[in-house]
Amino acid sequence: MNPFFTTDITTDIFARLPAKSAARCRTLSKQWSSVLSTQDFAELFLTHSSTRPRLLFAVERNGLWTFFTSPQPQSSHSPVVTAEFHTKFAGDVSRYLCSYASGLILFPDVWIPSKSDDTNPVVCNPVTGKYATLPYLSIYRKSRAFLGFDPVGKQFKVLSEDRPFCSQSDHHQVLSLGEELSWRVKDGPQYDHCVSEAICIEGVLYYLAENFSDPRVVVRFDVRSEEFEFIEAGCFSGEEVAVKLINYKGNLAGVEWKYVKADDEKIVLELSLWVLEDVEMNEWVKSVYVLSEEKIVRRCNFSVAGMTGGGEIVLAMDYTTKPYYVFFFDPEKNTLRGVEVQGFGDKLEALGTRGRVRVFVDYVEDLNVHDGKQLKSSISAPVK
Repeated sequence: MNPFFTTDITTDIFARLPAKSAARCRTLSKQWSSVLSTQDFAELFLTHSSTRPRLLFAVERNGLWTFFTSPQPQSSHSPVVTAEFHTKFAGDVSRYLCSYASGLILFPDVWIPSKSDDTNPVVCNPVTGKYATLPYLSIYRKSRAFLGFDPVGKQFKVLSEDRPFCSQSDHHQVLSLGEELSWRVKDGPQYDHCVSEAICIEGVLYYLAENFSDPRVVVRFDVRSEEFEFIEAGCFSGEEVAVKLINYKGNLAGVEWKYVKADDEKIVLELSLWVLEDVEMNEWVKSVYVLSEEKIVRRCNFSVAGMTGGGEIVLAMDYTTKPYYVFFFDPEKNTLRGVEVQGFGDKLEALGTRGRVRVFVDYVEDLNVHDGKQLKSSISAPVK
């Protein structure tokens, strides 16, 4: 260590670096490695990283995923941000969307030519390119898979559900990410099939499901205890309305959005926000907002990406284009601000070669997800 800096000062400096830089510094000195590999440093790094959340962009084109991050503007003083390229990942052949939790992404069906002739679920770190290939799911029906994270035990788990449901006992399977990778059958509640993406809030996975002839339910899966529970969610039974489950200030909520005609016959975007305020009573409270911003109405290809820790609903364009916009809507202040995101590259921004975009809010770099025991393989070079 530098004799002019105490260990506390040195570790605080390292904790303010990007995750890739901090990880690289571990390899430069045995003394640095001993300090930067401790759990105390990982917690300090996460504390600093949490003060600068970012937007994570996953752009897919012809099975090739390209990952970018950008600053997540906290005010209207940043009308333009630049996306930083990180890695590319090829081989996703699933018709289902990827699942995200605490900095890692799960691809449900990936073919890696150098590894196997079969497709497997893969968990990857989109910034570093580290990944783990999960065992093949020994089921003959199409399945959905969701990634969850237990913040107490620092444990990632994958939950798989068969689709469509049948009476067999292997409807749900669970895998813990770590040294030994194996699926285990988990008894769970009976329902028809999942109809939404999952969200992980404070160690609990939630997703919306059809419940046979009954109204829809939210399936609640505790990542730590691996226990299931149903939450009545008949408010989301509209077939023609898109639904996104979000983290509303620590509570589960859902956003529905659709384009409607206003009283003056103009097309506007209507957002319906349902917040689960009382879990025991299954009480959902609804608020409706109307957005008439021309950039949103004219393009008509926006989706809800999530809600920031600051309480803003994020709407992002579904496909890369030039210009590309992300909007932040504050339901308490009823204000809307737009941010242009640059840097996806000419190829992805061209009309004939544009990519499909998934946006994840409040992305925070966490050294715990750089653990080599969890993600052992690495993309040696970006795919061209």
